[in-house]
Amino acid sequence: MSFAIWALIIGALLITMALAGTTLRRLPLSTAMLYLVAGYALGPAGLGLMSPDPLNNTSFLEGVAEAAVLISLFAVGLRLGLPLSDRRWLLPLRLALVSMTITVALIAAIAMLSLGFSLGAAILLGAILAPTDPVLASDVQVVEAGDRDRLRFSLTGEGGLNDGAAFPFVMLGLGLLGLHDLGTFGWRWLALDVVWAIAGGLLIGGTLGTLIGRLVVYLRSRHQESVGLDEFLALGLIALSYGVAVLCLTYGFLAVFAAGLALQRVKERPLESASSAVQETGLQSSQAKEALATDSEYASAFMMQEVRGFNEQLERITEIAVVLVVGAMLAYIDIPVGAVWFVPLLFVLVRPVSVWLGLLRAPVSRDQRWFIAWFGIRGIGSIYYLMYAINHGLPRGLAAEIVAITLTAVAVSIVVHGISVTPLMRLYTQRKALRSGLDRRM
Repeated sequence: MSFAIWALIIGALLITMALAGTTLRRLPLSTAMLYLVAGYALGPAGLGLMSPDPLNNTSFLEGVAEAAVLISLFAVGLRLGLPLSDRRWLLPLRLALVSMTITVALIAAIAMLSLGFSLGAAILLGAILAPTDPVLASDVQVVEAGDRDRLRFSLTGEGGLNDGAAFPFVMLGLGLLGLHDLGTFGWRWLALDVVWAIAGGLLIGGTLGTLIGRLVVYLRSRHQESVGLDEFLALGLIALSYGVAVLCLTYGFLAVFAAGLALQRVKERPLESASSAVQETGLQSSQAKEALATDSEYASAFMMQEVRGFNEQLERITEIAVVLVVGAMLAYIDIPVGAVWFVPLLFVLVRPVSVWLGLLRAPVSRDQRWFIAWFGIRGIGSIYYLMYAINHGLPRGLAAEIVAITLTAVAVSIVVHGISVTPLMRLYTQRKALRSGLDRRM
């Protein structure tokens, strides 16, 4: 497809979203649903302008999905404003570790008993489908760092953590298939792929985010240097954290998430203070912004405001590109008849059971537990792990089966969760407000 056609398609989509964005937020539709339909129409099943064969274009598809997940994980880290010492972090940690492990185990058991998968293939399928998506779940995530709602915070934190926490299970599945060295009795997998890769990734990202954030604030507030180019700061921190983490044999996804989380903690005043300060000055000139950027009281908050604004726009653009490709890839799948029931089972049984077991005795309301159980949105992370596995030598026949199941699960999730997110979140907000009103009266 020529560059001119690509420009026409992307331009039309961007303008359509800009014009219809407000209307879409009121409807039981998501922007991802529209991108998915557009991708399908542009793919081999429609106009034939896109042909991203999931078995023959794996390197390209892995790179695109990986970039999208990295950008989104950084954005998720920037949104989470609670310090790690806060007990509310226990909920996303339990979802990302306990519930995800249970999800992998349940999917693996079902795949072995009903689909005839080997143990390695079953664990790999579970690892691909287990992580929830940080790219497509924006409608149920926290909007700003000050959001303390348990439902939104839990789903946001889960999406940020489990895209990296799923990696050990991917490596275990590949190892059992003979495509990765697990070491004698699995020592290498446990020591390197689990302990070091997770802890090291979080440590590297957190350290780099803190050091770079403090350095920028210091240079701006004390020396009036390094002002502007916050877009470069965002992209540079993502790339640096990822590169260092991967070279140190740790998980780049966790490093980027930790870098975003650490960066937004480097501030003396809340983000809202910088916004209020800009409004109070009544100025929008570059001089006014530079004054805020170098003010010792607002430098860090202003930096965060600029970085978040750029990263959120970049996140939306990557969502368009990836979901378009997913829509076009649907023409290539041929899901086995015997596996048609598998995807509904993932959402109505596997996810609810894993959430309820993972959150036993957790301080969440019944409504919050049900909504967390439902909004296990699958998406770009699953596409990345799928392509990663294929690029590591997954046999073509097995790859075709996993591709069909994974793409179907992602497409169904985009449609079903896209339709339900607006009415369900509106219902959740109303019920929460009603309970708060009753509590105040009592």
